[in-house]
Amino acid sequence: MNYSNTYIEFGGDTMFKHKAKDGSRNLCGKKVMALRMAMEPKVSQRKLAEIIQLHGVDIDKTAVRRIEIGERYVTDIELKILCEIFNVSAAFLLDMESGVTP
Repeated sequence: MNYSNTYIEFGGDTMFKHKAKDGSRNLCGKKVMALRMAMEPKVSQRKLAEIIQLHGVDIDKTAVRRIEIGERYVTDIELKILCEIFNVSAAFLLDMESGVTP
């Protein structure tokens, strides 16, 4: 498994705080960064945000940076769009290609 649940107290109630084992808030950020940096011509975080915006999602350079370094969760809609942009499967972005689910 590549993720863990941490319990936190909030107003007397216990809540889950979902994070990957490495502490990041998503499983695909490192691959998003690698795929973006491998694009030709070179694509900046700002340009990737603009491309995502053309697919109908309001996102900025800071959000792309936070995704790449694991500080931001990725929605299913954003994941689908990233798959379309990079022409890869969700399984690839989520490190599930081996058939093992996280």
